[in-house]
Amino acid sequence: MQLRNSPARYGLVSVILHWGVALTVFGMFGLGIWMVDLGYYDAWRKAGPDLHKSIGLVLLAVMLLRVVWRFVSPPPPPTPNQGPRTRLAAKAGHLFLYVVLFVVMIAGYLISTADGVGIPVFGLFDVPALVSGLPNQADVAGDIHLYLAWTLVIFAGLHGLAALKHHFIDRDATLVRMLGRKAKP
Repeated sequence: MQLRNSPARYGLVSVILHWGVALTVFGMFGLGIWMVDLGYYDAWRKAGPDLHKSIGLVLLAVMLLRVVWRFVSPPPPPTPNQGPRTRLAAKAGHLFLYVVLFVVMIAGYLISTADGVGIPVFGLFDVPALVSGLPNQADVAGDIHLYLAWTLVIFAGLHGLAALKHHFIDRDATLVRMLGRKAKP
């Protein structure tokens, strides 16, 4: 499989970025849901949020790379059977997923830095607190993080269902191309 996208399929870099981000988002959502119920004396009470923050910051870096990669190696054009409304819906859906994911990650950063302390990333280095001390910063960012995380997971699920619809009902190559395989003529 080639590294870059071609008109016929997504390349290896796009495939890894897509599926890696998807798995990470759902994993982070599960981790977030699990860690809010940890008891005070639970061994994971500190480690869970630290892991969540570290993965979230790595995900932010990966998403910035993914945006750059879309410009370096543009995605294949839509399949021929997609009409203008489907193309518009796909573009709007992708943009929505990107924006919501970035806002979720920025809100997470604002929660974690509200006290003015940087965020350690896997104990290797700290990301500094560039913004802190805003009125109710942790609470407002926490609400945004929570509600948009739910929104993200729901829309990512709908995105997956749309891909299955393309594959099983429309019988086009949309899903096959995101798996890195060339569409059959």
